[in-house]
Amino acid sequence: MIKYKGIHHLSMATRDLEATVRFWRDLLEMRLVIGMGRPGYRHYFFEISPNNLISFFEWPHVEPVEEKDHGFPVKGPFIFDHVAFEVQKKEDLWTLRDRLEAAGFWVSEAIDHGFIHSVYSFDPNGIPIEFSHSVARFNVRQNPVMVDSSPHEAALEGPDPQRDRWPSVSQWSVSKERDLFPGEGEELFEGKKKNWWQH
Repeated sequence: MIKYKGIHHLSMATRDLEATVRFWRDLLEMRLVIGMGRPGYRHYFFEISPNNLISFFEWPHVEPVEEKDHGFPVKGPFIFDHVAFEVQKKEDLWTLRDRLEAAGFWVSEAIDHGFIHSVYSFDPNGIPIEFSHSVARFNVRQNPVMVDSSPHEAALEGPDPQRDRWPSVSQWSVSKERDLFPGEGEELFEGKKKNWWQH
């Protein structure tokens, strides 16, 4: 079975990287760990945790999205509802709530969802964000729960992967054929560009 370490990064878009850096790094205290760019292109990464990052492309013609209530159904083409960040201590929810409110951002009251406690807000780009603290006695990773009153048929098969649902690999790639092609950012670690944070 494939073992995942978490979400390496989520990539969002902004036209205002200044406001984005100020919000994610300075207000939410997520370290800015990579900044890539050239004229007409920027891609910045912020550290959520040791295994997880969130990144932003700066595109000059992007418009902030219209704010939509988290989890509220919509019509028409749609792909993303909100992103939730887990905090280590319950007190962190109140710290974030107070900081967001003091900075002039709308922020919800703390909500008890049973297995998590959450507060909701929006970043300067209109991206809906949630901050959650897990309730220790309800560890859904160890004890999955299905309480949907009318569960989808596929969900009734259980929480574990059903490996017989997709075709088997008929020919695995071999080591000598696993080529890597140059991509954006590769030059950061080959000394081809100046690291402004190194003296």
